[in-house]
Amino acid sequence: MSSEQIKVTLPDGKVLELPCGATGSDVAAAIGPGLAKAAVAVELDGQIADLMTPIEQDVSIRIFTDRDPESLDVLRHSAAHILATAVRELRPEAAIGFGPAIEDGFYYDFEVDEPFTPEDLEAFEERIKDVLEADHPFERRRVDKAEARQLFSDDPLKLERLEEFGDDEVITVYRDGPFLDLCRGPHVPSTGRVKHIKLLSAAGAYWRGDEKRQMLQRIYGTAFHKKADLDAHLERLEEAKKRDHRRLGRELDLFSTDERVGPGLILWHPRGGLLRMEIENYERELILRHGYDLVYTPHIMSERLFEISGHLQNFAEGMFGAMEIEGARYRAKPMNCPGHIAVYQSHQRSYRDLPIRMAEFGTVYRYERSGVLHGMLRVRGFTQDDAHVFCTPEQVADEIARLLDLVHEMLGTFGYPYTIELATRPEKALGDAEEWSRAEKVLADVLEARGQEYEVDEGGGAFYGPKLDFKLIDAIGRKWQGPTVQLDFNLPERFELEYVGEDNAPHRPVMLHRVLVGSMERFVGGLIEHYAGAFPLWMAPEQVRILPISEHWVDSAAELVADLGKAGIRARMEARETLGYRIREAETMKIPYMGVVGEREAEGGTVAVRTRGAGKKQEVMDRVDFIAKVVEEKESRAV
Repeated sequence: MSSEQIKVTLPDGKVLELPCGATGSDVAAAIGPGLAKAAVAVELDGQIADLMTPIEQDVSIRIFTDRDPESLDVLRHSAAHILATAVRELRPEAAIGFGPAIEDGFYYDFEVDEPFTPEDLEAFEERIKDVLEADHPFERRRVDKAEARQLFSDDPLKLERLEEFGDDEVITVYRDGPFLDLCRGPHVPSTGRVKHIKLLSAAGAYWRGDEKRQMLQRIYGTAFHKKADLDAHLERLEEAKKRDHRRLGRELDLFSTDERVGPGLILWHPRGGLLRMEIENYERELILRHGYDLVYTPHIMSERLFEISGHLQNFAEGMFGAMEIEGARYRAKPMNCPGHIAVYQSHQRSYRDLPIRMAEFGTVYRYERSGVLHGMLRVRGFTQDDAHVFCTPEQVADEIARLLDLVHEMLGTFGYPYTIELATRPEKALGDAEEWSRAEKVLADVLEARGQEYEVDEGGGAFYGPKLDFKLIDAIGRKWQGPTVQLDFNLPERFELEYVGEDNAPHRPVMLHRVLVGSMERFVGGLIEHYAGAFPLWMAPEQVRILPISEHWVDSAAELVADLGKAGIRARMEARETLGYRIREAETMKIPYMGVVGEREAEGGTVAVRTRGAGKKQEVMDRVDFIAKVVEEKESRAV
């Protein structure tokens, strides 16, 4: 180690002087023995690194312990290597792919002849215990490309990755005990620091995400610093399984897919159709009240339109192929905005006409690889509640504020708390950086003027402009993509949009893109899981089920069903099988109310009401009062 000293600045501003080449462990030890023991990783001038990384220049440093959320990714990346160590010990022929930390866990990809079985995962978990017990240090080493080729000569997947490195690029490898991996790190000091690890599942995954490449076997797992956190996470996963919209969609007869129709294309069943209808009816009522006009545009459009919009240049991989019609090329639309622009340009517009707010439930089509399709949450055809606001530059801030009010009202109706992210200029973007900066500042200024908290998603904007993403928080704490508000200076320029200003000269309008539910399919899939299929009465496909105790009271039950129908309530009678069977079936279908009719109820004009979730408890109510109660609950859209 050199005798030269370096200055290490701590988060509180205190400066330590240490020998050049000192490590994060040395810094932690200089602060105190407790921190030295608890340290997991370090941050050096904003870059997370191992505790054993040599520090060779003046630097600002943070020491991460298990109390810091940033340390979880380091822990989980190390857990992925521990998994690979166990797999290679039991299956030495397995070629190794990538093993990153991901949200809530990690995975590692392996190339093997046969898919892994549940018994394999159990065996790997047992061997993982040995790897943890051995407490192998994670050792980092820099190598050149030739040495790396030699080290991984028996791993074709790693050799392929190596060829992507430049000849002068820094290459690092990590060893823990018998396992060596090509890896940038960082890692915890040793395998024994990963105490609470659980393998979750195995699935096929194409190498490099390319469906033309070979299928690998991906093992998913998770790891936490504390057992209580791991146990809580596993409980959440079990709850998520119970809420899986694909299973509930089948059980509640809401939707299906059919390979003959095509993967990623949803068939809405009558019950799902009623649920969707209620959502759309509510939203139409909402946006008309907020000053929108409804429009409709075609499902296919000339490819020329998408050349002007920039979609062909920037989104071609997400579009379906062209159709030749009478010598012209058409595309299934991936977005609704070009159609709305065409409506705007159908008339000359004056500043007095602006803002113009156009809304459409427009079905769009985007290519998604079959491997990522997932029920209603990731599809190839979906309906967006899309809208575009055309306004003057001076109106932008007010229109964004109006959109924030609209989003807040809508999400409150569905019972969702939410967070907001400001997504900034992506790497692939239209327009110059200065224009983007102005647009991002407008969005930030409106949020800050309202005292609205938000996070920044660097590089997460659309290719034509920055946006606000609203993340819905569901009943078990998961976040879902919800509404977006996008500020666009680019499409008006590309389409040469104009309005006549107060000075009688042409001016360029600004476009705001917004969705509220976003994809109707994804939103309903999320609602199914949020409510575990037990929807609030106003959107429930079947709101009341009437159950006569026996055939003697069928006529009286039918009269009640008719009265409910006249009041606008979706009700039906079920008289087959035993009463117990019918009650259990109604509970399985998660119907908000059951009304039992027997001799007493038929003669007294009453109904014995059972409320969803209340068990066997019944309340005998006058029928008029019961109908009024259900109507009030429906009209108030109570959640």
